[in-house]
Amino acid sequence: MSKQERVDFYNQQIDLENVIYDKAENAVKDTENILIRELVQSIALDSKKHASMLSALVSMHTKATPSVSEEIGQDIKDSITEHIQLEAQAIKTYQEYFETLDDETEKIIVKAILNDEIKHHALLKTIHKMIVEKLTLNVQEFWDMVEEDDDFGYIGYSK
Repeated sequence: MSKQERVDFYNQQIDLENVIYDKAENAVKDTENILIRELVQSIALDSKKHASMLSALVSMHTKATPSVSEEIGQDIKDSITEHIQLEAQAIKTYQEYFETLDDETEKIIVKAILNDEIKHHALLKTIHKMIVEKLTLNVQEFWDMVEEDDDFGYIGYSK
């Protein structure tokens, strides 16, 4: 599949996710049943999230992806590391709580939350390993890249 075909696909899916979001929001906007309203709206928010993630993929194929400075990269890594730990704590807590439930409605909702937490945990670990580390550019790597492109030897003073 070509880059343009991918971008076209992602844009079509963004439109679809936005339609799903709008329809779900409109379907429950006037309901006073908080359980139904919040469950439908939470699914709608997933569609909004999907559209956002797809937009990132479009951007990946249509715009330059800037590297992240070493300092900002470290801040992101630290934040994601903490987030991974918090997600692990949430998974454990929800799992233990789920096992105590006997009400089917509560079990469905808590299980959905638990499944989301498990997905978030796995995605954060992947982001940390594959994306953040890949985009972080330390100062030495920067100067090494500059010097590789220096055909005239003018950059030698940079270190």
